[in-house]
Amino acid sequence: MTLILSAQEPFAQGGNRLCFVHPEDDQRCIKVRRPDFTLEDRRRKKGFPKNLKPLYSFDDNREEYLVMQQLTRTYGEQVFQNISRCFGFVDTDYGKGLVSELIRDHDGAISQTLKKYLWDHGLNEEVQRAIDNLCRLWEQEIVPSRDLLLHNIVVQQRQEGLISRLVVIDGLGSAGLIPFHWLPAAQRKKKVARKTANLHERVNTLLSQRGQDSFPGYHGLLLHDGRPESTLAQDINASEQEDSPSS
Repeated sequence: MTLILSAQEPFAQGGNRLCFVHPEDDQRCIKVRRPDFTLEDRRRKKGFPKNLKPLYSFDDNREEYLVMQQLTRTYGEQVFQNISRCFGFVDTDYGKGLVSELIRDHDGAISQTLKKYLWDHGLNEEVQRAIDNLCRLWEQEIVPSRDLLLHNIVVQQRQEGLISRLVVIDGLGSAGLIPFHWLPAAQRKKKVARKTANLHERVNTLLSQRGQDSFPGYHGLLLHDGRPESTLAQDINASEQEDSPSS
């Protein structure tokens, strides 16, 4: 069966993929390649010698699926406390789509990225603690990743603004020529420590930009919050009732 995604709007857009709420399971999302940016386009943008690599190597969905399988074999269930789960592929009207866990807040809204949270709230104690916990897990378990970008991490919130956890939703695995698990333990630890240190630097850089008038770039912004319109309408009505004077 082919799932129809073109009838709905994506909730997020990256450089290479679109993200949709799964039409049959609102606790999952489907990542598909952007129809306006093909694998051939991606390869053409690369310089020599990367443009000699086979076409399939530019498929983010394929790469992510293989990485998630490796993480499952290596670390087991505990790593998914801070990494979104992967459930394999489905057929869509945009081609093969990769199904992943969709992280939502207590009110049902899709969780905001760490980039958007820091932009709105700054570095409060809640998010500082959550960042420290994520970095501690990364270094203890020696989790392979590319750069830990602020728009590839989401902040799952409980009631009253409390943070349940940070979840990495993209950028996993290692881009090196030598597979990460083949490297000596000391080198693996060093690479991971550099990634967490860079994350702290990105946090500080973003915080220094908060005086700007506009959010820096489109990466990290949700296109919608993933809740049914009826739910949004109820929230608006409830808010209006709270604001209206009592009779």
